[in-house]
Amino acid sequence: MDNILYPSQKKYLEKFLINDDPLISDMEIFAKKNKVPILKKDSAQLLELLIRIIEPKYVLELGTAIAYSSITYSSIRIARNLNEKSIVYTIEKSKDNLSIAKENIKKSGLEEKINLIFGNALEVLPKLDKKFDLIFLDADKLDYKQLFDYSMPLLKKGGVVFVDNLLWHGLAASARVPNDQKLSTKIIREFNEMFTSQTNLKTTILPVGDGIGIGIKI
Repeated sequence: MDNILYPSQKKYLEKFLINDDPLISDMEIFAKKNKVPILKKDSAQLLELLIRIIEPKYVLELGTAIAYSSITYSSIRIARNLNEKSIVYTIEKSKDNLSIAKENIKKSGLEEKINLIFGNALEVLPKLDKKFDLIFLDADKLDYKQLFDYSMPLLKKGGVVFVDNLLWHGLAASARVPNDQKLSTKIIREFNEMFTSQTNLKTTILPVGDGIGIGIKI
């Protein structure tokens, strides 16, 4: 359902998305084979570039627990671009996924850069006492607004929030929405209105991947 780019444009740009990490490649193959939603390659590269530019000390990832590669895929891509003493905090609520996530993190050799927290993000966030330079939101769409509201007090002034899926496979801007996508599309549309009207954020939504929202706290 990707209707954001013409197929010819998408194919042309994909040839520049070079990956030299075997573990990341294996996870992308698994995700495609098993229809696991992960961050699209161009979105992941944009996130990696932002990390290099911002040089955050602390990153908070609010990802999905649908399958094991969802959470470790983006965690590893974030961590491998961090400075030596920087850390990404990521939250996993599934016990089954937790052990496999730990295994993937061990394979990456980035254990010291990834702090994997077990629990429900909506319960964990109020207990965190750190301020973050970058917050990455890519969770269950039903929880998007609540997770956003809970996490914004944890974002430093001048910090960046990076949100995935804001074009929702092109459906956010479509006049025709399949019945099974109406609720999720409604949620994304409402989130976009809320996100772009924040008075304490300078925001934009970019047509990259499945639609990336970027906000800087002012």
